Amino acid sequence: MKNFYYLILLFIGTCNWAQNSQETLKKIVCFEKQSASHKMNVTLNPNTQNYDITYHKLEFTVDPAIYFISGTVTTTFTALSNMNTITFDLANELSVSAVTQNNQNLTFVQNGNNELVITLPTTQLTGSSASVEITYSGAPPLNGFNAFTTQVRLNGSHTLYTLSEPFGARDWWPCKQDLNDKVNSIDVYITAPSQYIAVSNGIEPEAPVTNGTNKTTHFHHGYPIPAYLICMAVTNYTVYTQSAGTIPNTYPIVNYVYPENFDATVQTQLDQTPLILNLYSNLFELYPFHNEKYGHAQFGWGGGMEHTTVSFMNNFERSLIAHEMAHQWFGDKITCGTWKDIWLNESFATYLASLTIENFDGNAAFINDKTNMIDYITTQPGGAVYLTDTEATNVNRIFSSRLTYNKGAMVLNMLRLKLGDTNFFQGMRAYLADTNLAYKYALTTDFKGHMETAFGGDLTEFFNDWIYNQGYPTYTITAQNWGTGQAKVVVNQTQSHASVSYFEMPLPIRFTGAGGQTFDTTINNTFNNQEIIVSVPFAITGVEFDPEKDIISKNNTVTLGNDTFEIEKAIAIYPNPVTDGVHIQMPSTIEIENVRLFNNIGQLVLESNALDFSVASLSAGVLYAEIQTSQGTFHKKIIKN
Repeated sequence: MKNFYYLILLFIGTCNWAQNSQETLKKIVCFEKQSASHKMNVTLNPNTQNYDITYHKLEFTVDPAIYFISGTVTTTFTALSNMNTITFDLANELSVSAVTQNNQNLTFVQNGNNELVITLPTTQLTGSSASVEITYSGAPPLNGFNAFTTQVRLNGSHTLYTLSEPFGARDWWPCKQDLNDKVNSIDVYITAPSQYIAVSNGIEPEAPVTNGTNKTTHFHHGYPIPAYLICMAVTNYTVYTQSAGTIPNTYPIVNYVYPENFDATVQTQLDQTPLILNLYSNLFELYPFHNEKYGHAQFGWGGGMEHTTVSFMNNFERSLIAHEMAHQWFGDKITCGTWKDIWLNESFATYLASLTIENFDGNAAFINDKTNMIDYITTQPGGAVYLTDTEATNVNRIFSSRLTYNKGAMVLNMLRLKLGDTNFFQGMRAYLADTNLAYKYALTTDFKGHMETAFGGDLTEFFNDWIYNQGYPTYTITAQNWGTGQAKVVVNQTQSHASVSYFEMPLPIRFTGAGGQTFDTTINNTFNNQEIIVSVPFAITGVEFDPEKDIISKNNTVTLGNDTFEIEKAIAIYPNPVTDGVHIQMPSTIEIENVRLFNNIGQLVLESNALDFSVASLSAGVLYAEIQTSQGTFHKKIIKN
């Protein structure tokens, strides 16, 4: 455990907040690293793998002024193999007083290994379901995990909150801390002194019930949820309610704010919430938990946590709201299946926060945000979005701000460029709607399959270059006028890391003219020294590469060539050497009249009047092309393989 505390201190010591547009994201990353250090120090309990939880009834009694919890947890489960005992994760410091099934007392033992082992009355057969009721109490362990916290704020108010991500739930209730076993539904009953307001997942089916000096608040959450996203907070909140969605799919936004912080500034910040919810719903799909609520609960931890339907956060900056809210889609509804796939959570939340900038602040601000991400990504030459097995054991690598958050977000932006907006958002919506993934788990291959379907083609090259392998390109681009109404672009590229031989990517190019004209186009670059002829409605006097910062690259060179245009140079045959089909490239102002091919002894072997034709039937060797056009006759040499 000493190593764990050292990690926490190291994280705090190295979290220097950059004073730029990356500031909030760096805070998010830093605090998620702190939370993730818990994950790295807890292994999955093999003794809980023989059953699947389908329902929890969670009844908690707490007082924010007292570091203590008592409760009764009723769990319904299905046997995955024949069972004579059932094991729950539960901290040694919490004491179980009774376990019952159908009002029958069961034998149990707390074995000192943070486990509660219950002996079932009979063998429970595979596929059968049963329930057990556990009554317990105690002061949760003070182990640095912050899973259960009581605080006294500066004004003397008492606060209680939980933060279980993802293996801290056992510190305050008997559970199964398996990330891959989402509970189908839960009911949470929080009993606390009546002056306080309680918060948890889902909706309040009825008004709180007061009994003497205490009040019990009931929450129901009817969507699958893992143990680490189940939450509780209790203090003297001010409640600020809003509405989101459109008829008939409106739902409440319930914000729980410390009263001393609830002022006009915070209210203005929170008023961005329904706008962001509606934005994400329009871009992707209706808020995944729209039958219940969304909201925020202020808590004393210096970041945010995307508890399902109610994000806990320290402050209400728009970028923090946008990031944690995005996790409701990407992280809570669909959760990454392994640490190697963590980008499916964090890159997506980062990019959605960037889309908020695009839609609310305009394109110039969006370009600035992408520029900041690119500048940070390219500070080092290597690094992939997808993790190796070894990297997936390193919390600093898992939660790498440069790779998992920024590079992954920019890769999504490049995928959007490659597919176009219509196909990109269609693929994202299909991914979210997949019944095999929705409210479950996904791998990178699952996401790739949906994007390929939307694209109508194979994306293996893209994913290999940008997701699985490392680095980024540096481009050298030359453009020049190439006859009336055309420009020629020559593209060369070097790579920052040897894992990628060539980054194939559509490249945005902006041409400018003497009269202030601009013309944007995209060229598909697939190999080095590629020459591409582009139709431009004016003579170009300037050229700019990637004007809106859509591509990860660095130290690019763009040159406007001033060579005198010559028809002879403008006419080219490719590919050359050739095996099958050839294409004659020429300015659009020139018309083809006839093409004749001769072998190396001067015999006519093929004749055509088209720009594209096949030479597959011809013998290998050197061929000479005589190209007759409206501007004269030109000769080219071809190598036939």
